[in-house]
Amino acid sequence: MALSVDSALYRWMRRHPREGPCQTLESTPLLSSDYERQKYDLNKWRVVFPSNERFQKDSEKVSQVYSGNGIRTTKYTLLTFLPLSLFEQFHRLANVYFLFLVVINWFPQLEVFHRDITMLPLVAVLLVIAVKDGTEDYKRHRFDKQINSSKTKAYNKSKNAYIEKCWEDVQVGDFVQLQCNEIIPADILLLYCSDQNGICHLETANLDGETNLKQRQVVKGYSNQNTEFNPEFFQNIIVCEKPNNDLNKFKGYMEQPDLTRIGFNIESLLLRGCTVRNTEVTVGIVIYAGHETKAMLNNRGPRYKRSKIEQRMNVDIFFCVGLLFIMCLIGAIGHGVWNGNFVEPPLYFIPDGNGSYLSPALAGFYMFLTMIILLQVLIPISLYVSIELVKLGQVFFIHNDIDLYNEEQDLPIQCRALNITEDLGQIQYIFSDKTGTLTENKMVFRRCTINGKEFSHQENAKRLETYKDFDSDSDDWTKCLSLPPDRGAETITLTWRGTKPVRRCQSARAHVQGHSRSRSLGNWGNSPSQVAFSSTIEKDVTPDNNLLKKVKNASCQLESLTSFTSTKTTSSVTDFFLALTLCNTVVVSTATEPRQRVTTPSLMKSSGISLEKIHQLFQRLKLASLSQSFSSTQSSSDFAESFNTESTRVCADSEAKDYFPTQSCSTLADCDSFRRDSVTEQETSGPSLNEICEAADQPEFCYEAESPDEAALVHAARAYQFTLVSRTADQVTVKLPDGSVLTFDLLFTLGFDSNRKRMSVVVRHPLTSEIIVYTKGADSVIMDLLEDPTRESGVAVEKRTRAIRTQTQKHLDLYARDGLRTLCIAKKVLNENDFRKWANFRREAESAIDNRDELLMETAQHLETQLTLLGATGIEDRLQEGVPDAIAAFREAGIQTWVLTGDKQETAVNIAYACKLLAQRDTVFTINTESKETCESLLDITLEEVKKAQVSPRTKYTVFGITLPFSLSSTVTPNPAIGLVIDGRTLNTIFQGQLEHKFLELTKYSRSILCCRCTPLQKSMVVKLVRSQLKVMTLAIGDGANDVSMIQAANVGIGISGQEGMQAVMASDFAISQFKHLKKLLLVHGHWCYSRLAKMVIYFFYKNVTYVNLLFWYQFFCAFSGASMIDYWQMIFFNLFFTSVPPILCGILDKDISSETLLSLPELYKNGQNSEIYKPLTFWVAILESFYQSLICFFLPYLAYHDSDIGVFTFGTTVNTVSLLTILFHQALEIKTWTLFHWIVMIGSILLYFLFSLIYNATCVVCNHPTNPYWIMEKEFSTASFYFISIITPVTALLPRYLIMALQGTFQVSPILKAQQLDQLSKEQRDLEIQKWKSREHHTPSGTAVQNSEPDQPIANMGISMPSNVGIDSMLSGSNGQQGFCSLEQDTLGVWMLNKEDNDYSIQEEAMGASFLSSENSSEQCTAAKPFSSLLASSGESSVRSSHRRTVSAVTL
Repeated sequence: MALSVDSALYRWMRRHPREGPCQTLESTPLLSSDYERQKYDLNKWRVVFPSNERFQKDSEKVSQVYSGNGIRTTKYTLLTFLPLSLFEQFHRLANVYFLFLVVINWFPQLEVFHRDITMLPLVAVLLVIAVKDGTEDYKRHRFDKQINSSKTKAYNKSKNAYIEKCWEDVQVGDFVQLQCNEIIPADILLLYCSDQNGICHLETANLDGETNLKQRQVVKGYSNQNTEFNPEFFQNIIVCEKPNNDLNKFKGYMEQPDLTRIGFNIESLLLRGCTVRNTEVTVGIVIYAGHETKAMLNNRGPRYKRSKIEQRMNVDIFFCVGLLFIMCLIGAIGHGVWNGNFVEPPLYFIPDGNGSYLSPALAGFYMFLTMIILLQVLIPISLYVSIELVKLGQVFFIHNDIDLYNEEQDLPIQCRALNITEDLGQIQYIFSDKTGTLTENKMVFRRCTINGKEFSHQENAKRLETYKDFDSDSDDWTKCLSLPPDRGAETITLTWRGTKPVRRCQSARAHVQGHSRSRSLGNWGNSPSQVAFSSTIEKDVTPDNNLLKKVKNASCQLESLTSFTSTKTTSSVTDFFLALTLCNTVVVSTATEPRQRVTTPSLMKSSGISLEKIHQLFQRLKLASLSQSFSSTQSSSDFAESFNTESTRVCADSEAKDYFPTQSCSTLADCDSFRRDSVTEQETSGPSLNEICEAADQPEFCYEAESPDEAALVHAARAYQFTLVSRTADQVTVKLPDGSVLTFDLLFTLGFDSNRKRMSVVVRHPLTSEIIVYTKGADSVIMDLLEDPTRESGVAVEKRTRAIRTQTQKHLDLYARDGLRTLCIAKKVLNENDFRKWANFRREAESAIDNRDELLMETAQHLETQLTLLGATGIEDRLQEGVPDAIAAFREAGIQTWVLTGDKQETAVNIAYACKLLAQRDTVFTINTESKETCESLLDITLEEVKKAQVSPRTKYTVFGITLPFSLSSTVTPNPAIGLVIDGRTLNTIFQGQLEHKFLELTKYSRSILCCRCTPLQKSMVVKLVRSQLKVMTLAIGDGANDVSMIQAANVGIGISGQEGMQAVMASDFAISQFKHLKKLLLVHGHWCYSRLAKMVIYFFYKNVTYVNLLFWYQFFCAFSGASMIDYWQMIFFNLFFTSVPPILCGILDKDISSETLLSLPELYKNGQNSEIYKPLTFWVAILESFYQSLICFFLPYLAYHDSDIGVFTFGTTVNTVSLLTILFHQALEIKTWTLFHWIVMIGSILLYFLFSLIYNATCVVCNHPTNPYWIMEKEFSTASFYFISIITPVTALLPRYLIMALQGTFQVSPILKAQQLDQLSKEQRDLEIQKWKSREHHTPSGTAVQNSEPDQPIANMGISMPSNVGIDSMLSGSNGQQGFCSLEQDTLGVWMLNKEDNDYSIQEEAMGASFLSSENSSEQCTAAKPFSSLLASSGESSVRSSHRRTVSAVTL
C-alpha cells in the first residue's frame, strides 16, 4: 500500500536529516580564507571557483590542478615515437622471438648468417608497422591542432569583457559566451540564456548522432534574469561530482555566500561537442575541460578484439615452436654424436686461443642455438603482416558493397573493428533487439481505448495497409484533415501540398566517409528534413469517426446539463488527449528557415476564453450562418476578444443528430479533419467566415521528440485538434478543438526511466487552477498504481471503475496480440497542501548529492500513486523490409536467433511470428515465474518432454573430407521445432537461483528464444552466459543506448544507425542501417572472409614448414653443422617477395562460391560455423603434407644428382626452384576464382624469382663471402636435367593433393563442392537445381515432409506463465501436437495452459472458439508415442476462469 505524502516526507526527513548551514564535511578546506569554516572532500567532489576578481587566487590555484581544455589524441610525440612504437610492437611474442634470434646470431660461436642479413626480416616488419602507425598518428595530430585552434569567447577579468580565445586556452572556472550554431568547447554549466524562459536548445549529433533537439535549463535561480549576465556579480562556489563518462547523469550544487545551496543536474550541463540551436546568446561556467569532459571520456576509438582464427593461430604457433624445438634437438644430438665418433678432431674443427676444443656436449648446445637461427623461418613472422593487409582489403570490399548501402539515408556499412572480419563467418548465436532493429522504429498511432471504450481507427488501418512510405524528405500527399490547414484554403478537398524543408543552420550531422552518392531528391527535389520522427507515415493520422464524434460532443458541452455518465465520458476524452499533448518533452518549432522555436502562440492569448464568451460566440455565429454573413464593420477588437483561435466554429447542420445529445459543432476551416468527404460545408457559413479563417492562420509546427513514441502520441492528439502550440520550461500551451487556447503552468516533469517505466508531468489547469498529474507508462506498471476501486464513493461508481479497468485490460491484450506497443494513460488531482509538501520533498532531493538518485526515485513513487485510469494507446512499429527473409535464412544457416526486448510479452510474440522467428508449426513454451522452486520444476518438466521428442542424429563418417555413403541412425522420426518465450522476472529467477545450466540445456533444444521485458543489464547477462558457458560465437545487434551493454558483451557487435541515435553504433564493431543487411554481411562476406583467411593461415604454415624441412633434411648430409645449401639472400627473399603476394591476393579476392549461391543456400554457412577449413585436424594434415612435399622436393633432386660433381649451391638452387614451383602451384590448386590479378601475381612471382636469380648470380661474386653463387642459375638453364627436375618434382609432390581433391566428388559431394558445381551452370539451370536441393532438404529420406515454413495452423503453443492469482505461480500450456509427429492430418490445435491451484491441475485453453475444445482430437487418433503427450489434455471437460489479463476456459487434466 502506497504511503501518503505526509508519511513519506516524515520518513525521508528522519532518514536524511537536512544539513544545517554550519554542518561541514570531513575533507580538505577551501583555498580561500573567507570559507575556512566550510570544508569539501576534494577527492570525492570537484570544487569550481569562478574566474573573477573575488575568487582570482582560488581559481588560479585550482587551474593548476584541473586539466586544461587542450586535447591530444595522438599516441606519440617526436621524442617518444621510436621507443613507444618498438615497445608496442614487441608485445607480440613473434617479434620478441625474432629479436632473440638476431641477438644470438651476433655471437661468433652461433653465427649462421651475416648479422645484417639476420636483422633484415625483423627490421622490415618493424619499419612497415612503424610507418603505418606514424602516418595515422600524424593525421590525429593535425586534427587535434585544428580542434585546439578553434575560437570561442571567454571572460577576461582584466578587461572586464569577453575576448576571443582558442579552445586550448579555456580553463575550468572560466565564463564562456556562446552564440547560436556555435559548438560548445567544454562541459559548461548553464547560467544565462537569452531566452526569456531560460531554455537553451542543443543538437547532440556530434556526440550521439541524434538530430532532434535537446532542452537545457538554466540553473534554478538564474532563469529569470532581466539583465545581461555579469560574471563579476557571480559569487557562488560550485561543487559537483568528479569527471566521469556517464552522459546521462550529473549532479552538484552551487553554494551561495550565505551557505545556502542550489542543486542542479544534467539538465543544466552543456556537453562539449554539442551545438547551440535556436538560442541567440548563452553564458556558462566551465566545469570539465579537455580530457575530463564527458565526450572525451567516452571517446575510446576503434575497438580491438582477438578473432577466433587468431586465437587458434596462436595455439598452432606454439605447436610450431615445439616442432622447432624437436628439430633443433635432433640437430644438436646428431652434431654431438657425429663429433663424438672422431678419435681426433678433424681438420675443419677450429680450436680456441688456448688450442683446446669444445666438448661434444657444449658443441651440441651451441648447435641447438645455431639450428634455431637456421630454422627460424618455421615461425611465420610474415603471417602477422599478411593478415593485417588481408583484413584491410576485406574491409575495403565490405565497405564498398553497394548492397549494404542505404541510399535513402546515404549510409554505407561502417567497419569499426578491423581485425574480426573472419568472425562474421562463424556466428552461431544472434542476439537481437526488437524495436528499431527488427522494426522500423517509426511509431504510428494505430488505435486507442478511452474510459473502457475501444476505438479501432479502421480508416487509419486501411491507410497504413495501402500506404507507400515515400521518402520523408520529399513532398507527400497531405490531407486537409491534418492540422494546421492549408493557408487560405477556401474549399475542403484533397490537395497536394509541398512543404518547405526544415533546415538547421550549419547542422552538425555525423559525417560518414565513403559512398559519395547524392541522395534522391524526391518528387520535388526537396532537401532532406532533419527533424527526427517526422516522416509522413508518422505524422498523418486518420481520426476514428466514433471518437471524432465524442471529441465534437465534448467541445459542445458548454453547459453542465448532461447526466453523470455523459459528463464522465466527456471529461475522460478531454483529459486523455490533454495527457497525450502535455505528458512529453516534445520541442515545438516552426517549419521556417532558420527554424524558430515556438514559445508563445501566434495571434493567441495565453489562456482560454471563458465558457460564457464561447457560448455567446457560438450563438452569434449560428444566427449569422443561418441568416446573413457578418457585417464588415465588425471591429477587429471583438474578434481579438472572441477569436483566440485558428478558425471559427459554428453550429451547423450535422449528419449525426441521433448521436449527439445537443446540436453538434464543426470547424469551417478544419472540418475536413472531422469528416473527409464533407466538401460543401462552407456553403452554410458565408464568405466572411472564410475571411475569419484566413485571418487566424498560423505557421505550421514541427515536433521534435526524444523518442518516436512521444512524437506519435503528439501527432495523434493533433489529428483530433488537441494541438501542442508551444512549450517552455514553465508553461505548455495547447489549442483545443473548440479553438480556445489553454496555457498550463508546468510545475514538475518526472522523466521516463527504465526502472519506473513511466513519465509524469505536474501541471496547473488554467481554468480550474487544479494541480493535475498526468502519467503515461507501461501497462504492467500503471495498472498496479491505480486507485483502489473500493475507495470510490458508491457501489455504482466502484462497479463502473472495475468494468473500465477490465475492458481496458482486454483491449491492451488485444493490442498486444496484434503486435502493437501499448501505453496506459492516467491522471491524478492533487490538493494544494499535498502538492506543497511533495514539492518541498522533491526540491530537497534535487539539491542532495549523496543518494540523490534514490531520493528522486522515492519522490516519484510517492507522487505516482492512486491514479485514475483514462485509457490506453496502441502504437504500431512496423517490421523492417527483409527481416522475415533474413531470420529464415539464419535459421537455415544453423544460427540460433534470440530476441531480447523490453516490450510486453504478447507484443513480442506477435512480432516474433510476423518476422518468422517463431513458425506456425513450432512448439512454443512460455515460462513466466518469480519462484525459484517453481522455475526449477518447470524447467525440469519442459526438458523432460523436449528430450522425449528429440531424435538422435545420424552418425556420418568422413575420411580426408570425403563423406562415406552410409550412416547410422536410431529412428527416422522428425524432431519437433521448439520455441521458448521467457520474461524478465523469470530471467532474474534463473540468474539468482543458479538455474543457468538447466536454462541453457533447454535452449540447446530450442530453435528460437524470445526474452521479453528485459532490462539492458539482463540483455548483457544473457549474452555473457551463452558465450561463456556454451563456448560459442555470438553476435549482438541493436540500435539504441539500451543495447550497448549487449553489443559489447558479444564476440561481434553490430549497431544499427536508426532512429535512436548513434550510441549503439559507437559501441559496435560494424554498423549497418537496416537489419536485412546482416543477411549478406554474414552469409556472403562472413563466409568469404573466414574461408579466405583460414586457407591463407593454413597455407602459411604449410609453406614455412615445407621450406624449413629442406634445410633440416640437408643436416643429415652435412654432419649437423648448421650449414645451408641455399644462398642466404635467396632464403630471405623467398618469404619476403617470391611467395608472399599470391596468398595475400587470394585472401582478399578469392571467392569459393558466388554471392548469389550463398544467399540462395544459407546452409553453406555451416562450413564456417563448424570451422571446417581451419581446425586442429586440418592444421596437422597440412603439416604432414608439408613434410611429404619437402621430402619429394629434397630427395628427387638429390637422387637425380647422385654421384655427380655439382656444387652445393647448384644443388641448393635446384631444390629452391622446385620448392618454389611446388608451393606456388599448391596455391594455384586452392584458388577457386581466377581473375586477371591472380594470373599476373602468380606468373609474376615465378618470373621475379628467375629474374632476381639471374641478376644476382651474374653480379654477385664475393658479396656473400666465403660462398660464391656466381653464374649458378645461368648454368642451370643450360642443362636439360634442371628442366626435367623442375617439372617432375612439383607434379610428384602435388599428385596426392590433386587425387584427394578429385576423389572428394566421387563418393558423396560435400555441400561446398556441390555449390561450386552449381556456379558453373547457367542462371536458369542453377535456380532449378537450387530449388531441387531445397526440396530435398525439407523432406525425410522416405519423402515425408518434416517441416513447412508457412503452414496454416500451429502444432503447439505451450505457455508456462505465472498469473498473480495462482498458488504455484505457474501455467503450462500445450496442445495435442499430432500433426507432423504421428500423422499428416491437418488437426486444429489450441493453446493450452496448465495451472496448479489448490493441488489440482487443469488444462486451460484460450477462448478462441469451441472447435479448439473438440473432444474428437483425442489421443486415440494416434497410436505412436507423441511428443509432449504428458502435457496435453485427455478429456474435454471445461470450466470458465478469468483473470485481469485474459478470459480462458479450462479443461481438467
